[in-house]
Amino acid sequence: MAKKKAAKSELTAANIGFESKLWLAADKLRNNMDAAEYKHVVLGLIFLKYISDAFEEMHQKLIAGEGEYEGSDPEDPDEYRAENCFWVPPEARWQTLQDNAKQPTI
Repeated sequence: MAKKKAAKSELTAANIGFESKLWLAADKLRNNMDAAEYKHVVLGLIFLKYISDAFEEMHQKLIAGEGEYEGSDPEDPDEYRAENCFWVPPEARWQTLQDNAKQPTI
């Protein structure tokens, strides 16, 4: 049986691709601010997401503590610097930002 394409009205965040979600978020953001200001916000968020992903990958390796990472402290910034990875403080980590995104103080 062939799959039917989802109608436009059926599209939700759960069934659209990453690129589509990114464009929807960008459109929402653009409605509320000037384009000159918008680019700084978006580029900053993209950079933060990039370094957060790299940090999280290294963080998981340090938590596992296997091989060369045995005995490493996952909360020591020097561990990340030694691997040429940005240290991201707990309050600036992507997951923390996601968890608090709806708060007016963020």
